[in-house]
Amino acid sequence: MPRSATLLLTRMLRWTARSLALLAWFSCAPLAFGHEAEPLPALDFEPPPPGSYKLQRIMAAPDGEVLGTDDRAQRLSRFTHDRITLLGFIYTTCIDPDGCPLAYRVFDALKEKIVAAPALRGSVRFVTLSFDPVRDSPLVMRQYGGSRVSDEGSGLRWYFLTTRSARELMPLLEGFGQDIRYAIDRSTGKPRPELSHVLKVFLIDRAGFIREIYSSTFLHPQTVLNDIETLLMEESGESGIKVAPGH
Repeated sequence: MPRSATLLLTRMLRWTARSLALLAWFSCAPLAFGHEAEPLPALDFEPPPPGSYKLQRIMAAPDGEVLGTDDRAQRLSRFTHDRITLLGFIYTTCIDPDGCPLAYRVFDALKEKIVAAPALRGSVRFVTLSFDPVRDSPLVMRQYGGSRVSDEGSGLRWYFLTTRSARELMPLLEGFGQDIRYAIDRSTGKPRPELSHVLKVFLIDRAGFIREIYSSTFLHPQTVLNDIETLLMEESGESGIKVAPGH
């Protein structure tokens, strides 16, 4: 067999094995929303002001098929172009305060800041994408998002997406470099309902390029807001975008 064909087969087998393992884990995970948690920690450093630095193009955001809360299949690229996008992977059963609940709280706090700044409204979108396609159905994602799903008049749309299956999810996880690990019960050899992942949130420009990747250490509303303003200043060539006092 040619080497290229062997590599392709190996990759397909790896994706299949990971997909089956994810499906096994997802089938036994409990359903509970954990994004209502303790307040955000204060920044222990002063982030550089908007426009005083440049965000490099890291890579093009991967594309694939996703499901909205209306159960309609669409391309992810529909949600990563034409506006600055903040995208984070979550699963709704996560209760780690430094994981998915932290991302939810940061998005929530950042939304308040953006809505309060007329110059930013309409320029940004949020995307929360589940990596638990078995349990996180479009209906569950709608429940997870609550009133934020239909909050169209605020000037910032927040989309809660999932995928049809682990098979469709895996290429997106691979493309974004979003690693997840599941625990194995050594006595049975089966996955336990424990899943860990390194929290990553992606800042994507209007052209669909990832410009920043945040871990839990640097995921803070003010830091992200400064980066968003920096991208908008880069686009417009203006000297700055003023945010409402107190925000």
